[in-house]
This record gives sequence, C-alpha cells and structure tokens, in this order.
Amino acid sequence: QVQLVESGGGLVQAGDSLRLSCTASRRTVSIDRMGWFRQAPGNGREFVAAIRWSVGTTAYADSVKGRFTISRDIAKNTVYLQMNSLKPEDTAVYYCATASPSYGYKALTSFSASDYWGQGTQVTVSS
Repeated sequence: QVQLVESGGGLVQAGDSLRLSCTASRRTVSIDRMGWFRQAPGNGREFVAAIRWSVGTTAYADSVKGRFTISRDIAKNTVYLQMNSLKPEDTAVYYCATASPSYGYKALTSFSASDYWGQGTQVTVSS
C-alpha cells in the first residue's frame, strides 16, 4: 500500500503564496500521474492540477490557471503545488493523489477511489 504524506498548508492572507508537497512513501512505486484536488465546505471534491509522471505534461483547472504550478521530483516521488496570488475562494482542504499505470489510457484529470489519496491539508485564505 502506498502512503501519501502531505505538507505545506496553512493560514495566509489574500495575495500570499503557499507551496504544498506530497511524497509517496515508497520511492519505487510505479506512477502514471499525480494530482491535486480540493474540497471546500458544501462542495464536492474539485480537480486542481495534475502531472504526467513520465513526460511532465500538466493540466490545470480554469480557476487556478496562471496562478498555480504543479511540478514533480521524480527521484523523491514528490509532487508540489506552488500556489500564488491566493484568493479567499481557494480556501479548501487540498488532497494529493497518485495513480499507477494501467492497461488503458487514462486522462490526466482522471483519478478514482481505487487510486491512492492523501489525508488532506487545510489551506485557508483570508481577505
């Protein structure tokens, strides 16, 4: 079983920046893609960003495009989410996820309950 360890959340003011980190517990785990999702009170879990592990292709939600950047450190099995120009509407619990290669093609934004998910880290942005 893969365990995802997240860090970097906190309380900041609008316009500030945060960097979230998520590391898989086992360096040798096979990774097809890793991503970030968020869930605000009263809302469902929302896609934020994802990255294809092998080639570095990225995808972003329209709401964060131009402000957030996803990156990876392959040697460390770690994915990062650099969040700039934070807004109060970014307030949510942020979850990272990892998906292993499969027999069929899976879109960058496609993660399921059968994939591995982190415990979540709280990001709160005050106005």
